[in-house]
Amino acid sequence: MNFTTNTPLDVVLHGLFLPYQNRVPDVKTITAAMIKRGLIKSQADIINDHIAFRTLGVPHLGIKSLERIFLHYRYTKQEHYHFAAKKLDAYWYKPPSDKYPRVFISELRVNDLSPQARDIVHKYTKDIKRDPINDIDLNDPKAVVSFLHQPLWTMPVWQDYQKLREETEYGAWVLYNRYYLNHYTISVHALPEPFNQLEHFNTFLKAIGVKLNNAGGEIKTSTDGLLRQSSSVAHMIESVFADGDTHSIAGSYVEFAERSVLPQFSLLRNNEITSAHRRDGFEVDNANKIFESTFQKQTTRND
Repeated sequence: MNFTTNTPLDVVLHGLFLPYQNRVPDVKTITAAMIKRGLIKSQADIINDHIAFRTLGVPHLGIKSLERIFLHYRYTKQEHYHFAAKKLDAYWYKPPSDKYPRVFISELRVNDLSPQARDIVHKYTKDIKRDPINDIDLNDPKAVVSFLHQPLWTMPVWQDYQKLREETEYGAWVLYNRYYLNHYTISVHALPEPFNQLEHFNTFLKAIGVKLNNAGGEIKTSTDGLLRQSSSVAHMIESVFADGDTHSIAGSYVEFAERSVLPQFSLLRNNEITSAHRRDGFEVDNANKIFESTFQKQTTRND
């Protein structure tokens, strides 16, 4: 996470990361432990594999709106992913240089929900009559950061949040948290041996008290075996709803990714390997389970 703040994109990413790390205690806990163990010297040494956002698929919002920010900063749109059971779509975006993280944007397929759930979402988003990106200067990175932390719809009442969560925990998360950064991702493969393997890094994480998402196993592995991912369980945040009710709900979390060298580059020396030689992109089955880092089945586990 080495943001030198000398480019507009640096300013945007730095502006996103600061409030995120203050909101997710695991970020500082993990960084401090990595420094103590000698894996890194500072937060700036951590290579951020990707950041992720969640959105609602309604007119003027969703992927088509939010992606405009990153396309403006010279990210390029890549593969589409569909998550039938969770009623989600997603794309990932390749950064303009290896210095920057990939971006993963998903959206809830609101039209696929039950009428009751659709009505709840539309109740809060119906007053958005035009793409809100039209109202910000994309050349002003501070304006972009401000936009990503401002409410685009009114805060829900607890009853609506709860009813929506019964059908889509993803949708309830977005309804309350809006465009807040969902997670950032530590590139485990860039760490010193043996912590560059998820088995060892996960053991390290659990030893410092980080609770891992165990949906589908603690390590989620792509079909080609070249992308392995784990994640922490979302930090619970005391949240005040529009009706004054206060409840502890899921906030954001941290992900960990291990990208293996592609077979055609297996003979390269370690000092010759760059990100271009490693498995790129994402995997539906992996991401499907990573989404559950904010789900009650994970956040309420007692183990």
